[in-house]
Amino acid sequence: MIRVEKYIGRTVEIIYVDREGKITQRRIEVHDVREGIVRATCLASHAPRAFRMENILACFPVAKGRYHAS
Repeated sequence: MIRVEKYIGRTVEIIYVDREGKITQRRIEVHDVREGIVRATCLASHAPRAFRMENILACFPVAKGRYHAS
């Protein structure tokens, strides 16, 4: 099981399956994890997002200074 809650307040890269079954990679800033939902800001769109824990396939911390907007 992936433990995203240990990254609250940090930036992580996730591999995620969206509701249509498409696999995406996103860089997010984690704000809260509650009841199986990760609340975060997507750094590509600068928009708030919610991700279901069960749909996160991988989660990796991002070193400071390594974010590049695309």
